[in-house]
Amino acid sequence: MADFVRLGELTAGLEPPYAAVDLAAFRRNAADLVRRAGGTPVRVAAKSVRCRALLDEALAIEGFHGVMSYALPEAIWLVRHGVEDVLMGYPTVHRAALRELAADPDLAGRITLMVDDPAQLDLARATGARLQVCLDVDASLRLFGQHLGVRRSPLRTPEQAVALARTVAADPAFELVGLMFYEAQIAGLPDTSPAVRWVKRRSAAELADRRGAVADAVKQIAPITLVNSGGTGSLELSSADPTVTEVTAGSGLFGPTLFDRYDAFRPEPAVAYAVPVVRRPARRIATVFGGGFVASGPAKRSRLPSVAYPAGLKLLGPEGAGEVQTPLRGAAADRLRVGDRVWMRYAKAGELCERFDLLHLVDGERGDETVRAVPTYRGEGKAFG
Repeated sequence: MADFVRLGELTAGLEPPYAAVDLAAFRRNAADLVRRAGGTPVRVAAKSVRCRALLDEALAIEGFHGVMSYALPEAIWLVRHGVEDVLMGYPTVHRAALRELAADPDLAGRITLMVDDPAQLDLARATGARLQVCLDVDASLRLFGQHLGVRRSPLRTPEQAVALARTVAADPAFELVGLMFYEAQIAGLPDTSPAVRWVKRRSAAELADRRGAVADAVKQIAPITLVNSGGTGSLELSSADPTVTEVTAGSGLFGPTLFDRYDAFRPEPAVAYAVPVVRRPARRIATVFGGGFVASGPAKRSRLPSVAYPAGLKLLGPEGAGEVQTPLRGAAADRLRVGDRVWMRYAKAGELCERFDLLHLVDGERGDETVRAVPTYRGEGKAFG
């Protein structure tokens, strides 16, 4: 999405703020994810998309199969709208959704729960359909007494995974079908220094050995057929492991700013949002309406949005990205007039959709483009947390 002049012309009739998707860039990003997966099926991370039309767009591309959901009510909603295969990416304690799942054999056959603790099984156990279960296994790196990675599952060793696998296998309410390993310290960490690159290589080697050992041990308990791993930032590493049967990616479809600094790949910025200039408070400063869409994660600069067009504009340190207004500094500000539009990029992917009811999809070749609006989750009245 480098031609923001063209994009602005195509969406000139829209009232900002609004978000736009370059479908050509989205499809190229999808093709690159499939290429990087090297023949391993790619499951779409719904949290990184949060728009059913774009989930359908990705699933229609050869090499993609299934959705990873972040909330059980979301998983049920997606299956009700035609998604065939949903793997929960996280445990759930949503009692009403669990009852609905157990009461419907079709849902139970299409949705796989994620667990890492017997207490989650206790909440999920209900009379009705047998529920499919996947074990979430910690994929972080333990090095020099440090935990490098996110705090997810308490399961780490083959022995720990086998203990829970035995509990699941012995319970007629559940069927153990798979394992998941999410290596956030590889997939979500930009290549910003030699030290980071070294840690990622060390982590990949350690996980490849441990993932295989865990899978081999659990297969002695149940005939699992699913081993999920990876993320947008680690597809090559995960798919190269013969233990892995599928990888997950979603953010790479949108190409947010957090993926601007990886060595192995560079997704195109396929999504951006337009905000209007409402003030010119001083020389080299233009103030836009809204724009303060800050991504989740550690509270630091990497989670702030950035200006994509015009080039050279930056946030002001004392104000940052504002709730109602965002001042921008740079030489380009002097060329902006009240009413002009500034294009910004979000730091992460699907969270942007929590700010907009619609995504405006730009499709086609130059001179023959169409623009159509599709609802986000929010636009369909859904907020899953």
